[in-house]
Amino acid sequence: MSQIRQYSRARIAITVAFIVNGSMAGTFYSRIADIKENLKLSNSALGIALFIISIGVLIGLAFSGKQSAKYGSAPVTHYATYALGASLLIVGTSNNYITFCATLLVLGACLATQDVAMNSHAIVLEHESGNRYMSTFHAMFSLGALGGGVVGGWFSQNNVPLMKHVAFIAMLVFLSNWVVRNWFLPAELDKHSLEGKKKIKRPRLFFIVGLLGLCGTIGEGSAGDWGAILSRDTFNASPFLSTLPFISFSAAMVIGRLFGDRLATKYGPMKLIVGGGLIAGVGLGSGLLIGGIGGVIFGWLSLGIGLATVIPMLFSQAGEIAKTRFEGQFAASEGVAMVSGIAYFGFLVGPPTLGFLGDTIGLRWAMLVPAVLALVMALGSRPILGSK
Repeated sequence: MSQIRQYSRARIAITVAFIVNGSMAGTFYSRIADIKENLKLSNSALGIALFIISIGVLIGLAFSGKQSAKYGSAPVTHYATYALGASLLIVGTSNNYITFCATLLVLGACLATQDVAMNSHAIVLEHESGNRYMSTFHAMFSLGALGGGVVGGWFSQNNVPLMKHVAFIAMLVFLSNWVVRNWFLPAELDKHSLEGKKKIKRPRLFFIVGLLGLCGTIGEGSAGDWGAILSRDTFNASPFLSTLPFISFSAAMVIGRLFGDRLATKYGPMKLIVGGGLIAGVGLGSGLLIGGIGGVIFGWLSLGIGLATVIPMLFSQAGEIAKTRFEGQFAASEGVAMVSGIAYFGFLVGPPTLGFLGDTIGLRWAMLVPAVLALVMALGSRPILGSK
């Protein structure tokens, strides 16, 4: 098989993995208002449940980085995709708050395991082919989230039971993953045993990059966690209308990420981070002040445009740092896992914090927190990382 064909097949396989990961998120978020209503949960109780899914994410991050370094990112991506589809199925079986929280722990761990592995394999493809793909891959994640949100909104509007909904999505996941099972790059390309290697202090730059990501992930997570709840509970939107903020956010993420690689090459990542943070912060804040379903949609759309390229660039940079500066000491998958672990802490602290704030001051005003953090990211990135 020629290298060009091998890279093309790997690109398709990685694209499928990103679409699957996004569709899982979109499916869950599109039905979260229904789950809240069926289980009769308060904002605080839902916030705790979302806190638990984030704990699962942190467990998966640590597990996936080590396993991808040991066995290669390709097999971990493949098997984690199957596990992710199965985890969505068990969420659909939840009939009380305890089982709901327990299944979310599993879902979070599977999401993160697949996430780190597929990002690591994307970095392998970038290094082997000499081309940039990361932003486009993340666009496919957003496309999957958009599709999952639209389908989920239709199912919700037509009162399709959650179990039938997730069974349909899981079937598609299993089928697509089986089709591309042999299309990944060889696992040997990024196997990286660290046994016997001299351990060095983790570079501060990884933590700085992760903190910038933290500001973005709190905003990105809030788009899915609270958009439908805010629309339905505060502005009395219908089940389908309440999904439109997340759908708008996902659409903006798709468009922004499709052009992200080109824009980063032309203008540099720093301008995208600064400009994106300003758009996200000002736009979300303005939408919340305007109010109504129109204001929420505008705010979520601005958030999507602003945050579209932040996480892809940070993950790509983490892999590049590990590859060029610490080769033989850190695997690219571990670099991604380190940055992810810090950045994804935003998914851990964001949902419960916004839930408790929502019960105290109102969810509408609690959502100003992600807007402020987006501005912090924009204003703080240049002095931290420089002008490039």
